[in-house]
Amino acid sequence: MKNQPPTTQLEVKVILNRIQRFAGFVYASIRLRGSGPSLRIEVKMEPHRGIRGKCATCLEACPGYDVLAERRWLFVPLWGIVVHFFYPPRRVECPAHGVRVEHIPWSQGKRRVTTAMMGFLARWARRLSWRETARTFQTSWESVYHSVDWFVAWGLAHRQLEAVHSLGIDEIHWGKGKGTDRFLTVIYQIDRHCRRLLWVGRRRTQATLRQGLAALGPTVLAGLRFIASDMWQPYLTVIAAQVGHALHVLDRFHITMHLNQAVDQVRRGERTRLGDTPSGARLKKMRWTLLRRGSRVRGRARIKLHSLLSSQLATARAWMLKNAFEHFWTYKSFVWGGAFLDYWTTRALRSRLEPMKRVARMLRSHEALILNWFKAKGEISTGPVEGFNNKIRVVTRRSYGFRTYKAMELALYHNLGRLPEPETSHCFL
Repeated sequence: MKNQPPTTQLEVKVILNRIQRFAGFVYASIRLRGSGPSLRIEVKMEPHRGIRGKCATCLEACPGYDVLAERRWLFVPLWGIVVHFFYPPRRVECPAHGVRVEHIPWSQGKRRVTTAMMGFLARWARRLSWRETARTFQTSWESVYHSVDWFVAWGLAHRQLEAVHSLGIDEIHWGKGKGTDRFLTVIYQIDRHCRRLLWVGRRRTQATLRQGLAALGPTVLAGLRFIASDMWQPYLTVIAAQVGHALHVLDRFHITMHLNQAVDQVRRGERTRLGDTPSGARLKKMRWTLLRRGSRVRGRARIKLHSLLSSQLATARAWMLKNAFEHFWTYKSFVWGGAFLDYWTTRALRSRLEPMKRVARMLRSHEALILNWFKAKGEISTGPVEGFNNKIRVVTRRSYGFRTYKAMELALYHNLGRLPEPETSHCFL
């Protein structure tokens, strides 16, 4: 380092060699430049004497051709100080590929960020927003983006899919606006031993889902035992056509969501009709209470709920119907579960509550898939599907909203894919 004794430089070289060595290259000289926030460590790289450069295409040692101008690469910070590598790349004359820039072991292609730093940035990008990661480590947002891109590409190329037996399929809205372009089709692995994002595609269409299932490969599809999804007919059609051998279970969360929406529709209609009358006042500020299970209502909300249930309001009847349906999930027998479903839908169709009647008709039209819940015998849980959807919303919120689909896709694989990591990323743990 500048104005430092040789022993200090030697100690830093020892640290760098312990962290990461590069075959055929040495840390030649080290200097400390700048001051304050602009303080940085400059490391000069040199090839070993007598070692030829390797062709970047075939990695074969080749005769030298010429030497290019000195280039700079960003390395992992030491003690919070920015570290740069400096080296003038050689060009070699490869018998097979002609004149090529030599293989640089600490970088990928033309990136001015070292591979080690790319792994470092990618790891931090799971904890911080990409913008904050770039600001913290004094680099650009683009460098973080390319680091995550490389990290994800490596992980997708090396992940194992042999033990996938259960899939969860859903769609999630992202960004602003409406239309299919603002939806993502997501496929999760929801096995008890492994839960992760397997595939994400743009738009909510049959073609998108077909593409996603095809991307998993015929071996994975042949080994599937269970699939969970909502009741959207295009998804049901594709699943029946491509993976009809797997037991298809309708997602419990989406059934509950339809019931909650029906109760809320009844409440809003009745609140508008009754206005400021004493009966209408009972419905005021009751939305979130009515969306909960009866067993989860506590305190003053429970008192207000009991007061509402003692009335003859349509909202009270709708809520009791919704709450009664929770008993369906407690049955163990396919026969008794089917009997309860028939009883409940009959009761709902006679309720004179149109939103509840629509739900009842929907459940009857999908009765076979709903009753597959009992055929699964508890071997599949659909809860992780909604859990992953919530995590997607967290990723989006933490990132202040991605403007491009590609960035969103990378962030989801990076955070939820449980991808394997390159070995270089473990050098700094």
